[in-house]
Amino acid sequence: MTGVIGGYIPFVAVFTLLAMLYVPLGGYMAKVFTGANDLKIETVIYKVLGVDSSARQTWRGYAGSLLAFSMLSIIVLYLLQRLQQYLPWAHGMGPVDPDQAWNTAVSFTTNTNWQSYSGEAAMSQLTQMLGMTVQNFVSGAVGISVAAALIRGFAARHGDGRIGNFWVDLTRVCLRILLPMATLGALFLMTQGVIQNLQPPVTFTTVTGATQTIPGGAVASQEVIKELGTNGGGYFNANSAHPFENPTVWSNALEIFLILVIPVSLTRTFGLMVRDTRQGYAILSAMAVLYFLSLASVTVFEATASDAIGGGMEGREVRLGTIPSALFAVTTTMTSTGAVDSFHSSYTPLGGGLLILNMLLGEVSPGGVGTGLYGMLVMAILSVFIAGLIVGRTPEYLGKRIGVGEMIKVCLYILVMPTLVLGGVALSVLLPSTPDSLSAAGPHGFSDLVYAFTSASNNNGSAFAGFGADTWWFNISLGMCMLLGRFLPIVMVLAIAGAMAKQRIIPTTSGTLPTHSGLFVGLLIGVVLIVGALTFLPTLVLGPISEATL
Repeated sequence: MTGVIGGYIPFVAVFTLLAMLYVPLGGYMAKVFTGANDLKIETVIYKVLGVDSSARQTWRGYAGSLLAFSMLSIIVLYLLQRLQQYLPWAHGMGPVDPDQAWNTAVSFTTNTNWQSYSGEAAMSQLTQMLGMTVQNFVSGAVGISVAAALIRGFAARHGDGRIGNFWVDLTRVCLRILLPMATLGALFLMTQGVIQNLQPPVTFTTVTGATQTIPGGAVASQEVIKELGTNGGGYFNANSAHPFENPTVWSNALEIFLILVIPVSLTRTFGLMVRDTRQGYAILSAMAVLYFLSLASVTVFEATASDAIGGGMEGREVRLGTIPSALFAVTTTMTSTGAVDSFHSSYTPLGGGLLILNMLLGEVSPGGVGTGLYGMLVMAILSVFIAGLIVGRTPEYLGKRIGVGEMIKVCLYILVMPTLVLGGVALSVLLPSTPDSLSAAGPHGFSDLVYAFTSASNNNGSAFAGFGADTWWFNISLGMCMLLGRFLPIVMVLAIAGAMAKQRIIPTTSGTLPTHSGLFVGLLIGVVLIVGALTFLPTLVLGPISEATL
């Protein structure tokens, strides 16, 4: 199974299925965001919430609704963890410590799913279902909704500054996109052996006389949405390396597919909503080039190590092999998904360094659900602006002029993540307790630390295996990075959407930069690499690059 079947056939199956669903799923999501009719169940939800589904919001109203919903989600999830011992299906679980409950509540609300706890040892089944699984749905839906709002800003022709209704977008994404796909995916995972039950943990005596506890839980329903919503929080500590979460070659392939399918298909949705599918293909092309460059590089580094070193499979998914492990790792770090089926700390220094770089690029290739698309569109705006400076022409993108106000918002968007990563790392290295949380000294330990703050600030959620995150400092500081790294960029994106929606579309002229051409795709890729890679080059030199030279 670690040969052709375990490596290449699932690899081909994943990308074949992505190609087959690209047009129909992208078109379906465009209809979800542009349709005027509500489903009956949606009408009931709007009535309960007191929402007028026909009302369209400005960017400030949209952002206010989003932030209020997210803050309420943090409070509810925090209380659920602190009070879980009094609720059903606790099975002896006590309350989660305050700092860890804060970190986890922020983590799942921000679509990060960073975990400083072992799920089977800390969270009750009700907390997993009502807290983590529900947040996997709604936090993913928030990201997709923001992407839809930004697209509407570019597509707006009337200049009224309206970008949609957050409550309608959130409800439609959950009910019409995520829930049907998650249901089908969960059924398939169950056929592969992923468990789905409410059984308490069962203790057995082994043949050697030792005891072993076998946990139960509603795993398939959480596993499917953790991948589909690019969340990543595992039901078990071993995450997708656990056989109850990911038992076979085909469950592994399905999980990779689920991670990619919505971010990839949203580029089609974008092209349809702006009435120029070539624009969607251009964005997809830039994403694909970055993704496959990283995949090829990591695969080469890991395959070479596995062939050359007797212990080269340490930390990899030994049931599947090097190629599926590398594919899973690149996919998750390129899509803000914290799931892992192998442990990145055991990768070669350059292989692990590339996984860090994937996140430092902003996770835009293809990125998380919604976040990848709007992140790449921000980079597209920057690319158009740079091109305009080169030729001495006022920059415009999709018929909308890019002025000083828009560029200020773009710059603030770009600066958030580097500030959080570099600031968090700098403060942490000054603390005498930090080495106790690292898996090693020297460059590898520094990579542990950089990976943690990169993962939190980019709302990824994965970690180098062995990093001890359950301390007061890391629970609080990483929680703040997740919170600011999620919502400050979202506010900037919605502000850009509002500014675009106030403009009327101007006609294309002979001097307009074609943003569907190969030249623009190359420029966009270059801008992403410059903004991401060069900003963090000194940091990467101190960590994985130094380790590779030892």
